[in-house]
Amino acid sequence: MSVSVVIADDQEMVRTGFRLILESQDDIRVIAEASDGVEAVEAVRRLRPDVCLMDIRMPKLDGLEATKLLREDDTKIVVVTTFDLDEYVYGALRAGASGFVVKNSGPRLLIEAVYAAVKGDSLISPSVTVRLLEHLGRPSRARTRDAAVRRLTPQELKVVTLVARGRTNHEVAEDLTLSLSTIKSHLSRIQDKLTARNRVEIAAWAWENGIVD
Repeated sequence: MSVSVVIADDQEMVRTGFRLILESQDDIRVIAEASDGVEAVEAVRRLRPDVCLMDIRMPKLDGLEATKLLREDDTKIVVVTTFDLDEYVYGALRAGASGFVVKNSGPRLLIEAVYAAVKGDSLISPSVTVRLLEHLGRPSRARTRDAAVRRLTPQELKVVTLVARGRTNHEVAEDLTLSLSTIKSHLSRIQDKLTARNRVEIAAWAWENGIVD
């Protein structure tokens, strides 16, 4: 079964590069390209791809607004960003993006992000995670933590922390010396307790509540 992808970026050279990287895989097909947010939304709704790679800064409609408009669609949105756009990345996270990749992360991470999104195992580029933490800063001690913190077990808190640091399921399993199926079970329970739709929202919750320091 092949994975269909729409690439949305206002730079033709970037779109071409992403296409070459993704189509180096036998089971990934780039079915359309978009040069602005309006084209991206139209292409996703018309073609219903498995994944859309979404740049943040585009004409007519930026990637953040496009992601919000596509929030209820089945297509997984992977935000592709640069180091100077982290404030927009955090907004996109809340808009419903399924993953984040920094443009200079290299071909392998881009491919992994597409596969992860399809499986519902969203990938957050570790460098994005670090920069977001720096941008958000440590929460004030006066801030009240979400009551859900008390509902999480110590093991679940460890999983949340690693997810917020950009670890994949396999890496979390290795770090905690647990099986992959156990990690997936933990994540399912964590999502229920936090009413989070995916790993990205788990990470956002962790940052907002000072779980990661």
